[in-house]
Amino acid sequence: MPERPQQLAHLEYLGDATKFAGQIQALIPKCTLLEHFSLSEVSALAHFMDVYRAEPAMEIIREGDGGDFMLMLVEGRVEVLKRDRWNTPQLLATVDAGRTLGEMSMIDGEARFATCVAAERTLIAVLDRESLARIIVEQPLLGAKILMELVLMLSQRLRATSARLLGLLDEQQAGGAPPPHLL
Repeated sequence: MPERPQQLAHLEYLGDATKFAGQIQALIPKCTLLEHFSLSEVSALAHFMDVYRAEPAMEIIREGDGGDFMLMLVEGRVEVLKRDRWNTPQLLATVDAGRTLGEMSMIDGEARFATCVAAERTLIAVLDRESLARIIVEQPLLGAKILMELVLMLSQRLRATSARLLGLLDEQQAGGAPPPHLL
């Protein structure tokens, strides 16, 4: 059994996610990662996850920390904050149950991009890199499906971010500012 992530030690550990499989299955319609999963596949995935409870205002992920896990919001809401150039936290998004966070760091082990703070009492199911590797070895079809869904999710997010960036560049240029490459 893999060690629990040290970064989550301050949260209440509730055990493996098999006890919460029904709640996780209920997220299928609103969870991009799970939208093509069957009930039995979600139950199999839950076997490899752990569940934690975060109280309001508790930090779940800290910007800049290393990490090898992702989380799925089972209940509650989380605020995603990113520090600006003056080191002031700026609210990027508020996410509800069914959303996943931390996929990039789980995959590449790089520093967290943003801080995630519980906006209310929150349950999270956690999948770490070691457990994902176990899924790939023990249940290769499920592992391939998870990896494919992660690739699709990250691709969609990259496309959306690129579109927002282009919109901002268009606004900047419409305002009379020179294109960024000329600055």
